[in-house]
Amino acid sequence: MDKYYLAVDIGASSGRHMLASMVDGKVQLEEVYRFPNGMDNVNGTLCWDVNRLFTEIKNGLKKCKELGKIPVSMGIDTWAVDYVLLDKDDKILGDTVGYRDNRTAGMDDKVYEMIPLEDLYARTGIQKQMFNTIYQLMAVKEQHPEHMEQAEAMLMIPDYFQFLLTGVKKQEYTNATSTQLVNPKTNDWDYELIEMLGYNKRMFQPISLPGTVAGNFTKEIQEEVGFDCKVVLPATHDTGSAVISVPTNDDNAIYISSGTWSLMGIERKEADCSREAMKANFTNEGGYDYRFRFLKNIMGLWMIQSVKKEFEEDLSFGEICSRASKETIESIVDCNDDSFFAPDSMIKAVQDFCVNTKQQVPKSVGEIAAVVYNSLAKCYGDTVKEIEAITGNTYDTIYVVGGGANAGYLNELTARYTGKNVSAGPTEATAIGNIAAQMLHDGVFADLPAIRTCIGESFDIKWYGKE
Repeated sequence: MDKYYLAVDIGASSGRHMLASMVDGKVQLEEVYRFPNGMDNVNGTLCWDVNRLFTEIKNGLKKCKELGKIPVSMGIDTWAVDYVLLDKDDKILGDTVGYRDNRTAGMDDKVYEMIPLEDLYARTGIQKQMFNTIYQLMAVKEQHPEHMEQAEAMLMIPDYFQFLLTGVKKQEYTNATSTQLVNPKTNDWDYELIEMLGYNKRMFQPISLPGTVAGNFTKEIQEEVGFDCKVVLPATHDTGSAVISVPTNDDNAIYISSGTWSLMGIERKEADCSREAMKANFTNEGGYDYRFRFLKNIMGLWMIQSVKKEFEEDLSFGEICSRASKETIESIVDCNDDSFFAPDSMIKAVQDFCVNTKQQVPKSVGEIAAVVYNSLAKCYGDTVKEIEAITGNTYDTIYVVGGGANAGYLNELTARYTGKNVSAGPTEATAIGNIAAQMLHDGVFADLPAIRTCIGESFDIKWYGKE
């Protein structure tokens, strides 16, 4: 009888339930349920509908039951930085605000009144992003101090869902590091920093590593979905799971977790909290087995996803890539510019950037897409140079995992702009990494190198030459 493991992988625009089993020594993956996601505008605030998302999680579990494929374990991963605050009755305090909301405007200055930016980076090693939890919590403290005072627990979004399934509160490590409140030497909350900022210390839960068992379904959940299951914490930060799936054990490799965001970097055994790393805007996010993901956040496919929605024609990404590849426009935009974070019109933002920098303004679908793809690839090339300058190493290959691995035109550009060979795949990297943590817990594989080798043999990998 097949043994199944379930990954519930929820991104900013959709979620899915992916079942995995071992067949002839390879990991076999099957999507059994998919559902939409997105932030809702609630009285001018961008929020997540966590109640609806949890209903969708249960619907996917019911689908497993219908198919007769009952998982032995499951885990949930989502995006990072967002959270819920729970009161003494485990009820959510306030709205579950999404990271693209503007409530954090000016909150960095409030934080720096307590601790300068340079000192904050030296303590945490985390890249400044205005949506980081540290700034979100400052917004709560300033705008809703009663919620900060009443909070008995803070749980990151996937940890909250796993709590609803098991009745057990666990705070997973990789996502905790995204808060900018964890010490990379102790791998625990920096309680001195938390106290310095005036945050409620008691709401921070003990930190658990990926592979930790949260518990089994509560009786209520068992009755509703029709079976029991063990909940095992994956790397609940989706990038943390995706990086587990990088199909190499070569330390001399750079990865890009390519999706809505492009997370580009390397794995390290120790965090680099130097001023040089801070100036280059690199972060040291926690990874599996206390590895560090030394990476840079790049705007990523969010830009092409956004312009696609604005095109009058209903085009596939494949067609958009095809049209872009035929263009000769040489205009380049800075993908990390704030104007591309959440514009009313991404097309206008791209065009305005070109106007302001005195470059040719793209007008057609192909030209707009070509500017976006070439700009992303150039950003990758610049980031490679920064990584090599900081580490003193040179790297032969870039491993692209996640949905962006399907973007053949972008992969060709990446090889050209970086001067590196590009390995593309697996595309379902986050779900595979989620399942990998469960399989490692279950003893299917001895260690991370073993399952990475298996991943490379189980899924299609395409190569693109640098010439």
